[in-house]
Amino acid sequence: MQIELTAADGHRLSAWRAGPQDAKHGLVVIQEIFGVNAHMKRLSDHLGSLGWAVVTPALFDRAERGVELGYEAPDRERGMALRKKVSDEAAMLDVEAAAQALPAGAAKGIIGYCWGGTIAWWGATRSNTFRAAVGYYGGGIAGTRSEVPHCPVQLHFGEKDAGIPLSDVDLVRQAQPGVEIHLYPDAGHGFACEDRSSYNPAATELAEGRALAFLSSRLG
Repeated sequence: MQIELTAADGHRLSAWRAGPQDAKHGLVVIQEIFGVNAHMKRLSDHLGSLGWAVVTPALFDRAERGVELGYEAPDRERGMALRKKVSDEAAMLDVEAAAQALPAGAAKGIIGYCWGGTIAWWGATRSNTFRAAVGYYGGGIAGTRSEVPHCPVQLHFGEKDAGIPLSDVDLVRQAQPGVEIHLYPDAGHGFACEDRSSYNPAATELAEGRALAFLSSRLG
């Protein structure tokens, strides 16, 4: 269901909430550059059905409300343009607002995809709110690889990702030997999204199993 949040700077944004509201474990789920679209809502509902309390903030609300894009041009270009209108600092304020909307007392984790994969990394390095972070194919992680995580981190990349070279993944490995990194040989960018042409069901299932086991073990 859709709810409304208020960030620390007074900005009001929408969010998608799923899962039991008395859950002991909560997840902030972070969108791709396509908004909180049908895929992100299905993903949030799926995680909620597994017993997680989920809040997925609409980060694009700072630029334009109600954005739900598809995965082909011109939506891809529009998503990239909208992303440039949301500062990293503002996005993190909205992430914190989403975390506050999780059930009181719940152990909190963060998981994100594409742009959200980078923000999930920042959830570990730029926040003390989360006890675990999982990032899928975050293109900005290599550029901020020297930041210090405050919680355990697990990252997922496709070996055939045209936008994230394996050299970038190697840079992250070298800078962060304590971070758990998984590579998927036959997977490209966005491999975990069923609405993308790059969708890889086998890699998605394997990555999800690893991610949920990681989060469950770290959140207690």
